[in-house]
Amino acid sequence: MAQRTEAMANKMLHNLWSVRMRASKNISGKGQGTRPIGSLSQRLIEGRGQEMHISGAEGIYGPSDIDKVIKSYYQRAVEHSRGLPDEIVITVERLKQRPDIVSVLPVSTIKSGSPSEAHKTINGLLSDAGLSKKAIENGLKVVCGKKAMRGASMIKAESGIRAEPDRKRGVRVSMLGMDKGSEKAISMKLTKARINTTTVKEALTLASKVASCGGVIAELCISDDPDYTTGYVTSKRFGYIRIPRIKQKGSLSGGRVFFIKERADVKKIIEYLEKRPVIAKGLPEVGGAVSLNEVLSCTNS
Repeated sequence: MAQRTEAMANKMLHNLWSVRMRASKNISGKGQGTRPIGSLSQRLIEGRGQEMHISGAEGIYGPSDIDKVIKSYYQRAVEHSRGLPDEIVITVERLKQRPDIVSVLPVSTIKSGSPSEAHKTINGLLSDAGLSKKAIENGLKVVCGKKAMRGASMIKAESGIRAEPDRKRGVRVSMLGMDKGSEKAISMKLTKARINTTTVKEALTLASKVASCGGVIAELCISDDPDYTTGYVTSKRFGYIRIPRIKQKGSLSGGRVFFIKERADVKKIIEYLEKRPVIAKGLPEVGGAVSLNEVLSCTNS
């Protein structure tokens, strides 16, 4: 019986598909008349290259889920608060290799009442993870700057040097999903903490893959969604830490930074994050609101 169950599980893992969606809007104004939006329009054009990112999503699914997922991704794209996209690209690709299984990170939410308080929290967490002051400063410049990147930046932990080969494209984490059983159990825990949303679960899945990469020390993320003001810092050291009010509502600033070991192999990290299939699995702890001191005292005990 055990052998049969294992054989069925192996068969499922060999028939999985990556489903990815990206929605964007043309903001060049060509053939559409002129709608001046001042510095905001200029910022988006410079940062996005004639288009504005509206929405994105992805996951790893079995064949029976694909139709439902495509419909939900389409609905997400056309109902997004950033506006109606001009283009929606949905890619369905069968996995060519069996995915790695990684542990889902534990979840906590740090008390934060303002962006300035959130930045103090970011500094405290990243310092505790072993990052230099220069690395943290450069990371904050990326996520708070005027030019939003398409992907994530990579910053070396000691020197603070940016290491991604293409600063416009950045690094894009892909080929990831969450185990169905784990997602159901985690959803129940997140519901008790009043944070059971698709946004949280997708971010947790991505952060768990990033944290499983040997060359990555920590991650900092602020969404560029003007209506979403909760960001996060993650590492293997303290897990997935949500930080509310990380920016002002209505702000289009945002970005993602991976802080990597000073002598890490950048090509290997990018290869893993972008191309290696990964499924997050497990039942992590989901805590309520805590203070920065509580998080740091646990990591240092």
